[in-house]
Amino acid sequence: MKEIIKEITKFLNLRIPIGSKDVDFTIKTVLFLIIALILAKYALRCFKKFSTSKLQNEDKNKFDTIFSFASWLVYLITFSIALSSAGVNLSAILVASSALLIGVGLALQTFFQDIISGIFIILDKSVHVGDIIELDGKVGRVEDIKLRTTRAVTINNKVLVIPNHKYLTNSLYNWTQNGTTTRESVKVGVAYGSDVVLVKKLLLQAADEHPKVYKHPAPMVVFENFGDSALEFKLVFTLGDSFQALIPQSDIRFRIDELFREHKISIPFPQRDVHIIKE
Repeated sequence: MKEIIKEITKFLNLRIPIGSKDVDFTIKTVLFLIIALILAKYALRCFKKFSTSKLQNEDKNKFDTIFSFASWLVYLITFSIALSSAGVNLSAILVASSALLIGVGLALQTFFQDIISGIFIILDKSVHVGDIIELDGKVGRVEDIKLRTTRAVTINNKVLVIPNHKYLTNSLYNWTQNGTTTRESVKVGVAYGSDVVLVKKLLLQAADEHPKVYKHPAPMVVFENFGDSALEFKLVFTLGDSFQALIPQSDIRFRIDELFREHKISIPFPQRDVHIIKE
């Protein structure tokens, strides 16, 4: 029996060559690391189950995102403590891999910016799943918020993957943070000499006839300017789904053109008078 224990001990103390004489890495150290990481895994699983038992679904998603990042930190700390407890000289490992760590740190700079930004997004609740956002001129409905990226779907059903650090470095427009309804508009110009009262009436009619335009608040017409070639008007109305605003706006433009033709109101194109002076 003593011989068996002696052989097992000898096997566990067998040194594993890792390219550095200053680091004593044995099979016992590997087994100790595996056991420590397994225990950490089950401890995290129990903690997650206990913490999320009474949370709402939206809060669970936020917790899962932060928990995934915290889990890696716990594994890293467990790994370091396990190595130190097994008698491995951590300072020797750090010195031996210092050049590699510097390179990895530089490469992961943006990666950690994304992670920190993701935590800020989740904590300050500036963006939620289902929100319609505009960033860098691109508009999409948020489908998923992860620790490093946010996934949104555009009106053309294209997936937009946004690195989270862009929220800190760019202006973000949240179309639906104040609610799902938004104010949209259609601009049109009419020829000088047109009956502006009739123009206003027809514009309001085009908006009122559309089934997706809200009656309250009622649509309104703004006389914006006396343009170079036209009298400029803006029809303002409220929609319940701004993500699909392109379709109602198109329908209203079709109807405006139809009504203007019926009432002999012309939409002018830019014109310039050229005067030739002969000497």
